[in-house]
Amino acid sequence: MSEKKAKSFVYNWTFLIIIVVAIVLVNIIAGIVYFRYDATEDKRYSLSNGTIEYLSNEKNFSDRLLLKIYLDGNLPAEIKRYKNAIEDKLKEFKQYAGNRLEYEFIDPMEGTEEDRRGLYEILYNRGKGIMPMELMYMKDGTNNQMLLWPGAEIEYGGSTVSHMQLMPGTPQGQYYTLNPKLESQIQNSINNLEYMLVSSIRRATQTEKPRLAFLQGHGELSYPQTQRIRNLVSPYYTVEDISLNDSIDALKGVDGLIIARPTQPFSEKDKYIIDQFLMNGGRLMCFIDKLFVPEDSLNRNGYTHTMRHTLELDRMLFDYGIKINDNLVFDKECAPKHIPAAKQQLIPWFFAIRTSSTAHPISRNIEPVLLKYASQIQFVGNGKSVKSPILTTSSNALMTGLAPIISIVMHKDAWNNPQFVADPTDEVNKICLGGLVEGYFDSHFKNRIIGAFANNPESGFKEKSAKEGKVLVVANGRFIENKYDSMPNKSGGYLYKARSFNELKMDETMASLNMQPLIYGNQEFFQNLVDYMMGDNSVLDLRSKQIDIHAIDKEKVKLDAGYYKFVNMFLPSLIVLTFATLIYFVRKRKYIKNEK
Repeated sequence: MSEKKAKSFVYNWTFLIIIVVAIVLVNIIAGIVYFRYDATEDKRYSLSNGTIEYLSNEKNFSDRLLLKIYLDGNLPAEIKRYKNAIEDKLKEFKQYAGNRLEYEFIDPMEGTEEDRRGLYEILYNRGKGIMPMELMYMKDGTNNQMLLWPGAEIEYGGSTVSHMQLMPGTPQGQYYTLNPKLESQIQNSINNLEYMLVSSIRRATQTEKPRLAFLQGHGELSYPQTQRIRNLVSPYYTVEDISLNDSIDALKGVDGLIIARPTQPFSEKDKYIIDQFLMNGGRLMCFIDKLFVPEDSLNRNGYTHTMRHTLELDRMLFDYGIKINDNLVFDKECAPKHIPAAKQQLIPWFFAIRTSSTAHPISRNIEPVLLKYASQIQFVGNGKSVKSPILTTSSNALMTGLAPIISIVMHKDAWNNPQFVADPTDEVNKICLGGLVEGYFDSHFKNRIIGAFANNPESGFKEKSAKEGKVLVVANGRFIENKYDSMPNKSGGYLYKARSFNELKMDETMASLNMQPLIYGNQEFFQNLVDYMMGDNSVLDLRSKQIDIHAIDKEKVKLDAGYYKFVNMFLPSLIVLTFATLIYFVRKRKYIKNEK
């Protein structure tokens, strides 16, 4: 072997060994360090800032948390894709939680028949655990049936503390099939995976629940009327009803106070208790109907008078920086109203406003919130507090006069082409319907009570905020109200249950007419505002995360099918052949020179 050929031999083998070693090292590093780049426009594969902060903070959960996910084994490809999505998400979680978070996938079909039955009973837990999914699918030309347990057990502090349902189960005797509907459900589950995981971890590791009170005693919405929203927040907060009863200590230990659609006036004593609650850093959430609209009279007569609710709260809220006007707002973006006896049975009801969200995290990216008969909110005063609009109308909206008479036909001319302002595209036309003031406040009773009481240390009176507080006001009280059914129980009382149809999520009028219902964000909005007001923002971005699933353009596929087939089938082969030909001629030329 010539010296030249020997050098070439050594060079080629050295180069090959370096390439092989580099590939092995890259694979070893990739197995240890998890990394991926999210190139999607909506960042659907990236963790939100709230999730990162929650997982990184050891105060949220310091002990080891273990997720046992019962989704493994010989799974259909669609379910396998969902399982891989869960694993990818948990790998990202571990980047921030470290050894505090562990997970394992378990095949519930392993073991003997007796072992499986015992495990199924534990997982089902008399209907309180994981609900099973019966799945029918085609494989190798035959129908196959599989029992899945699409959920997880969460162990924290050495014991199982809760269960998590990742996909809906099936009622006994029914089953799912691998059709487009199930595939869409799997895709939605993947999109909501981060929220489901964070919510379940948060619920399982929460040691203390802040106290959230619904005020009673002034004609507010009752427990049955707010049962749905209470169920939404009860996993994270201690929810209770509270009456002031002239007791200065009535709100002691309460973190957040909700005043939901009061109809009776507040006494000075009650206002004083609420005022001092805010001065001590409390969170005050007011949902107020400024005007009463008797809808039965409107439906019967075609028109009705509106009446003021005299609540005696105006001056106190004014001192905090918010004013609710005695008017009604109407908007082009609205829900329909059904009039059975009319020629046009479904009309746009401009007083049922589908609100526009703002940049604030409470309402960002959620579906429109439905507010029926809402009033205008204005921010007043200067002070040191920060004022933020939370809900607004569209830019094509206007207001009535004070305490107006409204009729079904009062905007009839605008039904087909509503234009309430000169320039419907001008953002300045937006009207505020929900506002937030946060910071430090002056007491409403500053300079309004006798000095002997104010100066008495035992009274505990604070004329300024001792801690930062928050006041949120929505100029509508009925948007959180649910309809309910009542049934007598054995003790002689009644059992109340919210109706199965969720009017906080869907339009009941259109659903009753078998039409595609409008989707509302009332539930998400309420959850977001409670979390924000109570100081836990870990899931705000997740509920508001906008992930667009773009439908395939069938017409474009039909027109361009040949082009994409060529690109996917022939172009790769053409590239390989081109490189092979190029290498052939390069090698041929090189060895011809060497022979010479």
